[in-house]
Amino acid sequence: MPELPEVETVKKTLEKKLVGLTITGVEIFMPKIIRDPAPDKFAMEVTGNKISRLGRRGKYLLIHLTGEKVLIIHLRMTGRLVYSEPVDPLPRHTHVVFRLSNDRELRFIDMRQFGRVQLSTVRYLGQVKGLKDLGPEPLGEEFSRDFLRRELKRKRVRIKSLLLDQTFLAGLGNIYADEALHRARINPKRMACTLTPREIANLYRSIVEVLQEGIENRGTSIRDYVDGDGRTGSYQALLRAYNREGQKCLYCGTPIARLKVGGRSSYFCPACQKE
Repeated sequence: MPELPEVETVKKTLEKKLVGLTITGVEIFMPKIIRDPAPDKFAMEVTGNKISRLGRRGKYLLIHLTGEKVLIIHLRMTGRLVYSEPVDPLPRHTHVVFRLSNDRELRFIDMRQFGRVQLSTVRYLGQVKGLKDLGPEPLGEEFSRDFLRRELKRKRVRIKSLLLDQTFLAGLGNIYADEALHRARINPKRMACTLTPREIANLYRSIVEVLQEGIENRGTSIRDYVDGDGRTGSYQALLRAYNREGQKCLYCGTPIARLKVGGRSSYFCPACQKE
């Protein structure tokens, strides 16, 4: 699933192209992708609006339109949002096409059909399901060492599971949680409330670092992710833990292991990240 760095990269690649353009039409091939309003009404309300800016909240891409309207897009597992020429062959699993005033298209492609697109207004954005309960942005001012220290003290849950909880912290997923925990030398099975002040400080720094590095390297492409230009990211070449089972830890040489935490695969170093 695209995480914060991937969605931020999609936002950055698209905003240079989309801002100032008008959506001249919408073609919907898979109606269930449109969460709200009904597909016909969605197409009618979106058409004719100019794109004023792009934003992001957690793993959600926000496309702000005139009239205080906001397109909310969640890529989920395999979603892609790609700026294209109309003459380009339409990829399989293209479910929504936004036609633009410069004779280009914005295509929503999703092989597994888990992604969702909906329309809201700025006024009601904070009430949208999925958005309303998000925790702080890990690269924002609300996320700090003090926040982490205060919140972890009362969390009797495994630290990996907590980092994946979007109501605790918005945008972090399996890849960057594993990378942050490995860098901080914290076992994914540790109970959050048992972390020491030094471990918490290391974790805070590691979360910020891996997310910033992910953005700088245009995200991680392991299976489906591409940016708004259709290009893959490059952070997968820099991963130290995620998806490296059996390979040597870059810190100590011990083979990276994999275990399940809360039903999710977690990659870690048994030597560097002792329980």
